[in-house]
Formats: sequence, structure tokens, C-alpha cells
Amino acid sequence: MLEIEIDGNKVAIPAGGTIMDAAAQVGIYIPHFCYHKKLSIAANCRMCLVQVEKAAKPMPACATPITDGMKVFTKSDYAVKAQKGVMEFLLINHPLDCPICDQGGECSLQDLAVGYGGSSSRYQEVKRVVKDKDLGPLVATDMTRCIHCTRCVRFGQEIAGIMEMGQVGRGEHSEIMPFINKTIDSELSGNIIDLCPVGALTSKPFRYTARSWELSRRKSVSPHDGLGSNLAVNVKNNQVMRVLPLENEAINECWLSDKDRFSYEGLNAEQRLTRPMVKQDGKWMEVDWQAALEYVVNGLKQIRELHGADSIGALAIPHQTLEELYLLQKLVRGLGTGNVDARLRQSDFSADAALTGAPWLGMPVAEIDKLDRVLLVGSTLRQDHPLLAHRLRQAVKHGAQLSLVNPVDDDLLMKVANKSIVAPQAMVNALMQIAVALASQTGKALPSAIAALAAEIKAGPECESIAGSLASGEHKVVLLGNMAQHHPQYADLHALAQVIADLSGAAFGFLGEAANSVGAYIAGAVPRHGKTGLNAEAMLAMPRKAYLLLGAEPELDSHNPAQAMRALQNADMVVAMSAYKHAAMDYADVLLPIAPFTETAGTFISTEGRVQSFNGAVKPLGETRPAWKVLRVLGTMLGLSGFDYDTAEAVRQSVLPNGDLPASALSNQLSAIKVSSVAVAETVMRIGEVPMYQADAIVRRAESLQKTHNAEAPVAQANSAMLATLGITSGSMVTVRQGEAKAVMRVQANDALPLNCVRVAASHPHTAGLGAMMGEISLERA
Repeated sequence: MLEIEIDGNKVAIPAGGTIMDAAAQVGIYIPHFCYHKKLSIAANCRMCLVQVEKAAKPMPACATPITDGMKVFTKSDYAVKAQKGVMEFLLINHPLDCPICDQGGECSLQDLAVGYGGSSSRYQEVKRVVKDKDLGPLVATDMTRCIHCTRCVRFGQEIAGIMEMGQVGRGEHSEIMPFINKTIDSELSGNIIDLCPVGALTSKPFRYTARSWELSRRKSVSPHDGLGSNLAVNVKNNQVMRVLPLENEAINECWLSDKDRFSYEGLNAEQRLTRPMVKQDGKWMEVDWQAALEYVVNGLKQIRELHGADSIGALAIPHQTLEELYLLQKLVRGLGTGNVDARLRQSDFSADAALTGAPWLGMPVAEIDKLDRVLLVGSTLRQDHPLLAHRLRQAVKHGAQLSLVNPVDDDLLMKVANKSIVAPQAMVNALMQIAVALASQTGKALPSAIAALAAEIKAGPECESIAGSLASGEHKVVLLGNMAQHHPQYADLHALAQVIADLSGAAFGFLGEAANSVGAYIAGAVPRHGKTGLNAEAMLAMPRKAYLLLGAEPELDSHNPAQAMRALQNADMVVAMSAYKHAAMDYADVLLPIAPFTETAGTFISTEGRVQSFNGAVKPLGETRPAWKVLRVLGTMLGLSGFDYDTAEAVRQSVLPNGDLPASALSNQLSAIKVSSVAVAETVMRIGEVPMYQADAIVRRAESLQKTHNAEAPVAQANSAMLATLGITSGSMVTVRQGEAKAVMRVQANDALPLNCVRVAASHPHTAGLGAMMGEISLERA
């Protein structure tokens, strides 16, 4: 520790710290533009010049390391004169367009110009004008305002992992720009809007819609991926105008993914359902809530009497709140059945009986960037978990080794130490190879339950390298991603990942698919832990007479949409509780408008097991009602006990009496290790990942996100050698078949894919008529 004096305050700072660090520690503000606590030091704006005793010139506080006994003056005449001189230079070419600038009211240059700017300019020459750049549908540019702080450039290189912006030219000819004719396509691109200290980079969807001082700011939690990013929802006239990050170092730091930032557009989409609707004689008609609820209650009672309670099933999505999922399962079980599930994209439930708790990340999110060994199994990481990908990227930058077992070899924008890219049907075999190699390298015995299968396996060089990486290191983890959880042999992958973690001494975790993937287990919205009932796949494979859908759009949210649609179209009654009019207009009998997350109070339990509650940011639109209230009233009208809740907090109290999760609720361990098969099928398998901006109902309706490159229509991708065998040329149109289901699309050669598989995105309107996300598939020329 070194001691320095800053404006008369003595402070001890670790060696290697800067004057800016010392000032922050004692609460002294030093004006700055280019400095940001999460980015490297650039020291190019010079706004933070301060006086240092015995120094021959003013020193930049952000880049000057402290020395023992140093004396610093940040507000002396000498320092302030230097800062005012810098401000005068910055304002020479800056346009006087504050009244029409979206940054007005929250602009660092505006604020500091009040304190350090002159009342008039001595500069009489013509100001320079810089041509605006097209950065895509999310970020708007006014580059004449740019002060060349390079925050956006450094963010791309250091946080997003891809250099999409750069600085060209020198002196007054300097310009910040993307690469020629390129847009910004990073899944974290919106953060450069927050980082820009002036109005050069602003939000294109928000542009010219409101002034910052007109907005109310409400805390909330993201409903999209399992991280549970903290949000500041900005509201005007009962409408969400924009969403910004709420800083939380333990979760999302000061960042947001584009999915979290721009999805608010979907909240006010044209498809919003605002009044209850009932289908009569094949035609939809709007009714009041009383009539709609009576229709539902009478229909459920009639079906229960005619066919029994087991003929009723409930399907939810894990983006719904804890309270809603709890009341849904309570209603269904009150009717006399356990047919309720929120795992619509899962296809293998054979491990349910061996689960000892709710699958979770296995460690705090904040510890991910401290890991030194990681094995990632079955994940399109950047699409599914953008900010967890960022944390892993930081770990790799600090020396961690990331190993990968995956059916796709996407660019993770970080160094991958070892990888085994295999077709979906070979993933179980690859994990067994790693387990065998680890047992050999560590001298530990494999569990007896898999010893016979392991005897047939010889580890290849890739799997030996992955095992060697895991065997070394101290802080390590084995993570199962979304594709692993959607895999038809998910239970085998789970068992082997647990074996690998045990052999290597690593933590073991799951990357939660949605905001409440953990919460669904805690709420009891899955048939397990002594609660009998059919899982989601069984409810659709063996169709029920009646379905209750909570937030689900099964044509896009289920593992096998073709199977789901057959079941729903043949049902006697389908009740769709949704915020939107969707394909349920074709198969449902009742549509009940429920509130999205901004219009209701609720709780999400993140993938790390963190309980986060929030309140509605705006009033429900039209006659929309919070789903927990709808379910409460349905329960009461059906004559079920235990539905006398007045608030969402009271419902949460029933699920979490102490307000937090008991430690025993979370567990990734299987009570018994079992692997059904390590054989590699010769069939051609589909790789059906969920596209980034098709993950849930709100994102699917966010107009600007749907204009990005990441939201382009899916194509069928396959290895060029496989296409040559089939006589298909890259770029031609093909018919993709899965059983009786088919779709016509363009084919594209991708030699990063293994043989015997075809990559066709799921959860997209273009592919909604196809079968299982990871089922058998065939290609033929259209």
C-alpha cells in the first residue's frame, strides 16, 4: 500500500493504482471522458489533467501511477486552467445541436461544459463535419459530435471480443468508423450507446421519442436468459420507452445484451392481446372477463367429468414468474392431475426420477471470470447467454483454458484450447471418451454403472487433450448448455458430465435457458419429487383432451412443433393465456390476455439460484391482467382451496416462506448414474438451436432486433462433403424433411459442421412446421 495526499486528503492505495483510483476512493470527482472503470486506459481526452507536486506539467489522472508521498491537486488554479484548455479544444468542432440531440440531459460534455467551458468561443474558422455511418438497426450515429474518446473501440476489443469499430486519420481528420460497409453485429452492441459520453452514438429505436427528463425510471429484471440482468425501465405516459442496465457487479456488471436492451419494442407490438376472446362457431369474438373465465371453468369441469382429470394438461414457459408458475401447478393439481411442465424444449426426461434438486449454474455468476479450466458441452454460447459468454471471455483472457464438446464450431470470440466438434448423435460417446481419459490420467475409477460401456471406448486425441486440461488447474467447471439440455440423450449427457466433474474435481453446472428455468422447479411446475404426472413431451405425444397454455406458443417454444400442433388441433379445448395473438388463433378456444413482465409484479430465480423480485413498471395494457390474478380467480371459480391471495408477495411467501431458497433446493447431482448407450447412430441428425432473437414471445416481436443480421431467415447448413454425396450445390433450394413434416429453404455449405448432421434453426416461423429440434432429418433438391 502506498500513501498519497489528494486535495489535502491522505489515502492509502495499492501499488499500481492511479490518481483516478485514489480520487474515487475518497469521493473526489475528476472530470473525464475517455476513462471508464471497465475499459483499458487510453488517456486521449486529457480532460482529467491534474496538478502533481514537482511535476513539470499537468498529468492525466487516469494514466498516472501513484508513488509514495505523492501530492495531487485536482481543483487548483493550475489544474482547472489545464482542464478548461482541454474543454475549449473539445468544443472547437462540436456542433451546437444540444436541443435536438438525444443525449441532451444526460451528456457528459454538456455537464462538464457548464463547469469548464467558456461563455464564448475564440474559434472563428469553419467547423468540420463528419459523415454519419450506418451501424445497423440498433445504433444511430451523429459522428460530427464525436470527441474521439475511443470507448466504443475499446469496448469491442476488450468486452465484446470483436473489433467492429476503429479510428482512422490523424489530428482533426480523425474519425471513428466501422470497417468498410460493415454494420455492428455484436450481441452486446447496444452498450456503446451507454459508453458514448456525447451524442455521437444513440439508440436508433429510441431516437426522437422522448427526452431523458420526461422519463420515470423503474427497477426490473430481464425475463429472457437465465442470468437475470438488472434493468432500469424508462417509462413515459404509461409506455416503456427504453431499457438501460442497472449496475450490479454480481450479475450483469454495467452491461446489457441487445436482447435485454431492445426487446421492449415487443411490449407494444401490434399483436398485443388486450381483451379476452372466445371462439364461437369458428369465429373469434371479444368478451368480458367474466364470460371468458366462466367458459374456461365450465369447459374444464365438463372435460374432467367426461374423461377424468388426467385428460387435462398444462404447458408453460420458464419466462413466466415464480408466482404464475406456482399457481398454475396448484390449479392443475387441484383439478386432480399432475400434468404440468415448463420444459417445452426438453425431449429426454428419463433422469427426472434421479434428480436431487433444481439444476442450476453450480457456482455464483461473479466467480465465472475467475475460473482457469472450463468444459462447455452443447451450447451456442453467444446466442443463448451473451453476458455469461463475456465473463468466460474475460476468464480466457486471464489465462483460463476453455474446452468444447459441441455439434457446431461457432466463433466464440475467445481462444478455445481444445474442442471436439461432433454430430449430435456422437456427443454422448465423446463425453464417455473424456471420462475414460480422465480415469486413466487421474488414477480414479469410473462408476461401476458405466464401467461396462466404458470398456468399449478408446479416447481419441481431442478428448485426451480435454481430459488433460481438466485434470490440471484449480478453479474449474463443467457446464451443460441449452443444446445439451434439448438433446434426445440429455440424461446420458447429464450423467457423464457429473462423472467428468467428479473425476476432475470440477464444479458442475447448467446454463439456464430462461429467467425462471430454476424457478419452474422451485414452483413445482414440473412433475417430479413425488408429484406424479406427465412431462411436456408425454403430454404432446399422448394428446390430452384439454390444454392450459401459460405464455407458451408451442409452435415455436416446443421441442417438436409438428407433434405439438397435432395434439393441440385435436384437443377438445385449448385455453391460451398470452400477451399476444399468435398461432393459437388457429387451434385455441379461449384467449386470455395476460401481462408481460413490465406490467406485473413477480419473481425470477436466476440460473445461479438468485431470487429477484420486481414490480410492474407500467399499468396493464387495455384489459390485460397479471397471470397470477387470472389463475387465482380460475382456482376460486373451480372451487379449489388455497387461492385466496391478494398480492403477488403473498403468493411468493407460499413458495419461499423465508424469502430465499434453502440450500437443499439446488442440486445438479443425480442420485444414480446411468448411461443408456454410447453407440453412434449412422442416421443424419438435425442441429436445431434456438436463434438469439426467437427465444421468447417478447423478443420475437421486437421490430429492430428482427432487422439485425442475427435475425435473418434460417438456412439449412451441412458439410460440403455431405452435400456433394447428395448431389446438392451450396446456395440452391432444398426440401428439408422430418417424417411427414417438411420445409423448403436455401442450403449453405459449412465445413465447420461434422458429417451426418444438418443445421436448421428451430423456434422460427420458417421452420415451425418441422419436427424435433434434434431428430432425424433428410435433404433433397427442391
